[in-house]
Amino acid sequence: MAAPARAPLDDRPLVLGTRDGGVLTLTLNRGERFNPLSLSMIQALQAEIDAAAADASVHAVVLAADGKGFCAGHDLKEMRAHASDTRWQRELFNRCADMMMSLTRLPQPVVARVHAVATAAGCQLVSMCDLAVAADTATFALPGVNIGVFCSTPAVGVARNVGRKRAMEMLLTGDTIDARTALAWGLVNRVVAADALDAEVRRFTDQIVSRSAAAIRLGKRAFYDQIERPLEHAYTTAGETMVRNVALEDAAEGMDAFLTKRPAVWKGR
Repeated sequence: MAAPARAPLDDRPLVLGTRDGGVLTLTLNRGERFNPLSLSMIQALQAEIDAAAADASVHAVVLAADGKGFCAGHDLKEMRAHASDTRWQRELFNRCADMMMSLTRLPQPVVARVHAVATAAGCQLVSMCDLAVAADTATFALPGVNIGVFCSTPAVGVARNVGRKRAMEMLLTGDTIDARTALAWGLVNRVVAADALDAEVRRFTDQIVSRSAAAIRLGKRAFYDQIERPLEHAYTTAGETMVRNVALEDAAEGMDAFLTKRPAVWKGR
């Protein structure tokens, strides 16, 4: 008897990268499975982030997703298959943490385009982007407690967006919050109708692209460097960044343009 035919390997890219001028859109491309953050998906996204970091022609990054959901978190089937392999589990969470932190280290601002459900590590992914725009149909949750896997790593990013009490409410109950609640709590910047989502994302990226890329690179790095530091150290870090910023050619151009009431022409791309 012939052996049963094997299912064909899925050779679609896990992450799609598309360009529109200075804006790079990275789209999670396993929409039929709610774009789980499998180890391979994390690695694919990390590769795209690293490539963007090295490309000075990219001025803003949009993180989007295909299908009915934004991201449902880690791939539970994959995690269950490796449940007894602590080395594999450690690699998964270490690589995921590195990828999440690389979003804040990326020189270019990152805007999350959240069209639908974002749960667990998917909610974490939203929290680690610099800006987030959600459709009014989007929902968010840290539901790991419901299956006996507390969302400890997603809590790192989410708690830095929404505050301790609200993060613990999400963690302890596993309840879903709607987009308006996510806005009120500080997890997202804007909530719009689904058919206005792309226009609102574009509004942010148009503004970013129109500014000095050199100043934004310096400013973003300083923001994340100072935000967790004690007040005195934060001011030292921010003050030194201001000194470096004012010395940029773009700063001289920006101040001259403001004083002479003309549009600035940025050179530090």
